[in-house]
Amino acid sequence: MEMERVTGLTMDWRPRKKPRLGWDVGPEAPKAQLGFFCGQEIGNVTSYAPSSTEYASSLFVKGLAQNGSPPRREDDKEGHYVFELGENLTSRYKIHSKMGEGTFGQVLECWDREKEEMVAIKIVRGIKKYRDAAMIEVEVLQQLGRHDKSGNRCVQIRNWFDYRNHICIVFEKLGPSLYDFLRKNNYRPFSIDLVREIGRQLLECIAFMHDLSLIHTDLKPENILLVSPEYKRVPNHKGSSRSSKDASYYKRIPKSSAIKVIDFGSTTYERKNQTYIISTRHYRAPEVILGLGWSYPCDIWSVGCILVELCSGEALFQTHENLEHLAMMERVLGSLPHHILKRADRQAEKYVRRGRLDWPEGAPSRDSVKAVLELPRLQNLIMQHVDHSAGDLIHLLQGLLRYDPSERLSAREALEHPFFTRDHLRRS
Repeated sequence: MEMERVTGLTMDWRPRKKPRLGWDVGPEAPKAQLGFFCGQEIGNVTSYAPSSTEYASSLFVKGLAQNGSPPRREDDKEGHYVFELGENLTSRYKIHSKMGEGTFGQVLECWDREKEEMVAIKIVRGIKKYRDAAMIEVEVLQQLGRHDKSGNRCVQIRNWFDYRNHICIVFEKLGPSLYDFLRKNNYRPFSIDLVREIGRQLLECIAFMHDLSLIHTDLKPENILLVSPEYKRVPNHKGSSRSSKDASYYKRIPKSSAIKVIDFGSTTYERKNQTYIISTRHYRAPEVILGLGWSYPCDIWSVGCILVELCSGEALFQTHENLEHLAMMERVLGSLPHHILKRADRQAEKYVRRGRLDWPEGAPSRDSVKAVLELPRLQNLIMQHVDHSAGDLIHLLQGLLRYDPSERLSAREALEHPFFTRDHLRRS
């Protein structure tokens, strides 16, 4: 596996510029993790599934159109469902391919005979704690679906069922995650106009969730999917000195900017006393690291980190240790306020000494100190990658990445920021 990511109170390690699995979750997380990889490509413009007629025909030709159940097999030693491609998952779904695997179970691409479309089915491990967490997840997804009937914001749950002691959750099939798109594009940043469109939709989704008293808690590029897998290839002007035969000469641009948010397995209701850690480290708010609990502004911090990553091509805080993470924040954003640091809980108070962050004295290594010193200030980082709208974006990010959660912009306040509204005025 390309990386190890354990959520809960344990280490979160993610090597620099390596594929990251949006569906990986630790066994101690209080709720199941949801998510799946979508991003298989064929040629320059991709389509995940053939037409219903073509696919039904291919099944018939291959002799796979039988609706019988596969033989019963024992789960593997970790409780994962054991299957073979081409088998049925109930009489309605036929397994086409494996899309991903995580601690929660597996995600399969399946043909829905009833709707005549490809779907993504999450098959949860046949272990009680994962089954219980999956049912909580289903409840959240259904609540989101009831209030988002148009399906424009969040991934849509199509169905769920209990099959041979495995909770199976059926989702609409979407395109690749923003992270997967970045990776396959050699980590080339998105254009500022595309970042604006994605940021607007993401904030609309978060505003919608917060209105329902829900906190996502694990926003990251892996959990934001492009609705369409289609893209176009255009010359990469920054690499124009290279030969047009060189793959790096071209970059990919999504044909559509439409996105949907996934992974609601860690979603929770607003609770001030909630202190367990769920989110992937890179997008974790400072108050979470300091043990001050979860609130709506935690999602807003994650949005700020995501926007920077889309503009630069790299995660804003590449770290796997709490004190180093806080030191990186200070390097990029300025000193943490004393009133925030002094509220750190017992586990986090070791990061504070004499009213300030214990850095660099408490650094785990010289390499850690060096990594922090190499980071640019936020303004300089954005100016390196953004040609126009840089001033508006910097001002927006300063509002999204305020240390004090009570001073951080809300999702709806952020949507009224000139970074979004000035673009609207230009078009009108």
